[in-house]
Amino acid sequence: MRSSYLVFGSPVIEDEEIDEVVKTLKSGWIGTGPKVARFEEEFREYTGAKHAIAVASCTAGLHLSVIALGIGPGDEVIVPVLTFAATANAVIHSGANRFLLMLIYHQ
Repeated sequence: MRSSYLVFGSPVIEDEEIDEVVKTLKSGWIGTGPKVARFEEEFREYTGAKHAIAVASCTAGLHLSVIALGIGPGDEVIVPVLTFAATANAVIHSGANRFLLMLIYHQ
């Protein structure tokens, strides 16, 4: 057992990150704008992909991924039990009418 509490998902937010948020707020571009376009282009170049599209959340990204895979009505998708709700929701929102929760046990 740990002697100190382990924080799950504790971000490191320092002055550089705070300054960028302030600059963004002052720019008037809260949603899609020049910084998002620059990020998409840099990410596309870094990965060597033909296209890169930023989305507002991982949930939106999962949903688009499921659609891009052609998953839809009548399809069956297996998702893990230990996951965030978005994993199953992406399947449901694609129109697939069922999904299986898979529990994998390792001894």
